[in-house]
Amino acid sequence: MGTVEDVTRMRLVGGNLALDFVNTRSGPPLGPPDDDVLTGYSELITWGVYADALSEAEAAALRRAARDDPGGARAAFARALRTRDNLDEVFRPLAAGESPSPAALARLRDDETDALRHARLEREGTFAWTWQDDHTLTRPLRPVVHAAVQLLTSGELDRIKGCGGCRFLYHDESKNRRRRWCSMEDCGTAEKIRRYVAARRTRAAH
Repeated sequence: MGTVEDVTRMRLVGGNLALDFVNTRSGPPLGPPDDDVLTGYSELITWGVYADALSEAEAAALRRAARDDPGGARAAFARALRTRDNLDEVFRPLAAGESPSPAALARLRDDETDALRHARLEREGTFAWTWQDDHTLTRPLRPVVHAAVQLLTSGELDRIKGCGGCRFLYHDESKNRRRRWCSMEDCGTAEKIRRYVAARRTRAAH
């Protein structure tokens, strides 16, 4: 079971906020996940700050709101998990060179429509979306679903990939588009060690 400390130890290697949200569940490349750092609303808020989706002030206000409305916090957390499931249904097929289902895309559209109801355009050199500080308990999800839509509509879909060593998804920003691992320091190194050990065993057997 995940804790707040587990959230801040997870790797943010997706290259996109929505992919990092999907990656809050970990496990092998194939099959179901075997660990989840999001186990409650508190962990969701901690992740929002850790991933730069929330400011510390926004997080503090949301924690107060959650204490005042624990039922609302549970409902918001359940919605976050549904959103994560849907983003997984959108991006995992793309990482495999397939298309997501129309139903998954429709749910993402509806989430984005709801998010933009709480957004405004502000000029910061160019114009950018900002999120109203209304302390609604579902506030952490808005930048996540918006990042997902931006990636789908303006990104290069062939750069969305799955790690060869774990179930993490990432946006491949390498020039040659040949990145195979979520992180060379973790899965990449583990594969190098595996190959080295296998090669030594082969040499020893001859």
